[in-house]
Amino acid sequence: MLKLSKVDGLHLPDHYYLTPSDNCLFLREYVPGVGFSGGETNNLISNFKKGLDRKGRPEWRYKAVAIKQIAQELAKALNTEWVSMATLVPIPPSKTKHNQLYDDRMTQVLHQIPTLQGVNGDVRELIVQTADMPAAHTSDTRPSPDEMRAHYIIDNASADPAPRVVGLFDDLLTTGAHFRAAADLVIERFSGITIIGIFVARRIIPEIEIEWGPES
Repeated sequence: MLKLSKVDGLHLPDHYYLTPSDNCLFLREYVPGVGFSGGETNNLISNFKKGLDRKGRPEWRYKAVAIKQIAQELAKALNTEWVSMATLVPIPPSKTKHNQLYDDRMTQVLHQIPTLQGVNGDVRELIVQTADMPAAHTSDTRPSPDEMRAHYIIDNASADPAPRVVGLFDDLLTTGAHFRAAADLVIERFSGITIIGIFVARRIIPEIEIEWGPES
């Protein structure tokens, strides 16, 4: 069974928008730039992120399998008592709900977790994105937390009752910009709240191997 690991001081250089005070956890590690050849985690994340433009193709079934697998892994790794008292919140995807390519994959995962654990759960799409952004995994640009925060608002219809503990969930932790923007927004709205970031995988930055030539 996979266990959640904490993003610690050794990991922070890979996720430079996170701070030592952030409480972020991850299940797996993802190798960027190598696609499916990166192994099981890369396969899982790539299938999970399949865009809705591929719906109806034979490959689409792998997305459904990935959603189910991630829900099962998180349900096994998360403390049942914590799930029963926390508010589970997906970090918004790159597209707004008005876009035909809007993908609620993480929301689907979160709704399965309490059911798999046999507890009552509080799943809310508390944060709404107001403008489409480039998907991080297909773009060379990396928005800052301030740029992300400018497009995030709290959904007032989901804000009552005020949550006490929030788990912010996302599939892949890269720079930490999305988490930083979402966490700051929630903290600004709900004073004294506890926030935990939970990620299916964190991106690792492989060390560069240097090949030394013959001595001159």
